[in-house]
Amino acid sequence: MTTGSILGAAAIASNFTVSSALQPTWGTGEIPVSNAPDNVGAFRFICGAGQLAYDDPIVYPGQAGKSHLHQFYGNTTANANSTFTSLRGAGDSTCNNNNGAAANRSAYWMPAMLDGKGNVVQPDYVQVYYKAVPAGSADCQKYAAGKCVAIPNGLRFIFGYDMINMKAGTYPGHFQCEGAGSTTKVTYSITEQKGLCAVGSKLVAMIDTPKCWDGKNLDTPDHRSHLSDMVNQQCPATHPYLIPQFTLGVHYNVAAGDDLSLWSLSSDAMHPDMPKGSTFHADYFEAWDEGVKKMWQDNCINRLLNCSGGDLGNGKQLKGASQPAYGWTNPKHLVAISSIPKA
Repeated sequence: MTTGSILGAAAIASNFTVSSALQPTWGTGEIPVSNAPDNVGAFRFICGAGQLAYDDPIVYPGQAGKSHLHQFYGNTTANANSTFTSLRGAGDSTCNNNNGAAANRSAYWMPAMLDGKGNVVQPDYVQVYYKAVPAGSADCQKYAAGKCVAIPNGLRFIFGYDMINMKAGTYPGHFQCEGAGSTTKVTYSITEQKGLCAVGSKLVAMIDTPKCWDGKNLDTPDHRSHLSDMVNQQCPATHPYLIPQFTLGVHYNVAAGDDLSLWSLSSDAMHPDMPKGSTFHADYFEAWDEGVKKMWQDNCINRLLNCSGGDLGNGKQLKGASQPAYGWTNPKHLVAISSIPKA
């Protein structure tokens, strides 16, 4: 294994002309500025809300309707039957919408947000923020003995609250309000945000992934143990490879008539004695075009750049990655739970 290489499943070439998914950065081909003095390179993009389904291709593969209700982002074909091959072979993306030519066909999903009145609250948008220290840097040597690599092809995992063992994940998710008239206070339940979010502001749910990979497994029976956090500021010997960590920042509009004291995640029903939102977790199934993933890894991450809106750090940018296809406000704020088929 070579430092900086892309590891994991054998690459599957995109079935479209990849250049059709790209455009000159912000129309000019400009190169982003350095992210210094921060020691990580940054690669960000925006996703819209995708499909709602009682599916989980990691926990219940091939078993449609078996899971609690999930809100998906990214690949628009993701469902209970999804595999790395199927994700790479089809689907547009709510993170890179271009009439089927999505360079990022990865799938992201989390428990649906419920309003307590029979509806799903769909987010307006989701910010995905990949970050890592550059390969070959002193920090890479310090944290991972020089073993800083790209996210492996086909990697899949769950992060956040551990529903099986009923304990917080490596990075527990949290909630906060943002916007005019709101009070910003980080809490670990949704209920505690009541009275802090003004109408028209956003309730933001944020959650981070682990950083260290074992270098062997793309999944494990618990869907977690092939990844680890650092121990004493180093990737442990069992998980020696430092991969880009990413943050999901999910932004829900607070509209007139919404009552945050009633809001909950669909997974909260499995632990009704806990504060609403305590079971916050998310899932990830990697399915990037390998060449495009290498672009943002080599440029945004390894050149320590500050890339946003799908900027790949080389004068190119993902089409449709700077805002959702429907704009900054989701026209389907509420979706009736009764309208969502279970299989």
